[in-house]
Amino acid sequence: MTRPATLNVGAARIQPSAVIEVLKPITWFPPMWAFACGAVSSGVPFAENVLLILAGVVLAGPLLCGASQVMNDWYDRHVDAINEPNRPIPSGRLPGNTGFYLAIFWTALSLVLAWLLGPWVFAGAAVGMVLSWAYSAPPLRLKRNGWFGNSAVAISYEGLAWFTGAAVLLGAFPDWKIILLAGLFSFGAHGIMTLNDFKALEGDRQLGVRSLPVQLGPARAAWVACVMMLLPQLVVLTLLVQWGTDLEAYLLAGVIAAQGFLMIRLMRDPKGLAPWYNATGVTLFVSGMMISAFAVRGLPGIAG
Repeated sequence: MTRPATLNVGAARIQPSAVIEVLKPITWFPPMWAFACGAVSSGVPFAENVLLILAGVVLAGPLLCGASQVMNDWYDRHVDAINEPNRPIPSGRLPGNTGFYLAIFWTALSLVLAWLLGPWVFAGAAVGMVLSWAYSAPPLRLKRNGWFGNSAVAISYEGLAWFTGAAVLLGAFPDWKIILLAGLFSFGAHGIMTLNDFKALEGDRQLGVRSLPVQLGPARAAWVACVMMLLPQLVVLTLLVQWGTDLEAYLLAGVIAAQGFLMIRLMRDPKGLAPWYNATGVTLFVSGMMISAFAVRGLPGIAG
């Protein structure tokens, strides 16, 4: 049997696979998708900006999101040592303070690339990094409260990623319509984060984490999540109608209606059906994001 490759750090040995595991590639999709929505909404042609787009995708996913995942695992290491001891940091596969140093390095690398992509991209990335550290690290540790923690994640993963996608291609501060869409879908993403908290309901209760399912109970938390997802989409639908983007408005209306039907089923068993809704309703939600991005890209003044 071949032994896994390792890196020497003093007397400790680090498995590269542990570094990849702590960066959590599966979590990169939401910010990369939001970045793509921002890039589409900018109205700038993709053909001559492929390298710029690729750099932005790397920034949104592997770097910014990856950094947030490492720092979250580092500050959760004591809890993980009890509940999930096989994770890279509590298991010793990332020994000593390696997790902390990796979080610092990945944060710095993210900000360097963001700076190279332009001042507005750097500004968006910097705000996202501040929110990420505030989410995980004391003394704020926003993740202890579902209202604050979910807001930080939603803004970072959706709104700021969308803003960054537009700013990368425009090379300037995006049009207010783009900012408005990014903000509205960030609001909706708070509901997605709440439904995601259902999987850790019992653990959060035991550890004193005040997620919305813990604070409100499963039924009320599900209602809050559904309202927070639907309301901003209805506002976006109204805007698309006002802006005269009829085709996209019809498509978005269909996506919203489908989510409504799925939410009716979700409310029958919020705790048990939350994973099912995350695989179905959330897919419709993010589809609506891209539909809206295509709607705004053709409006006057978007691409300067």
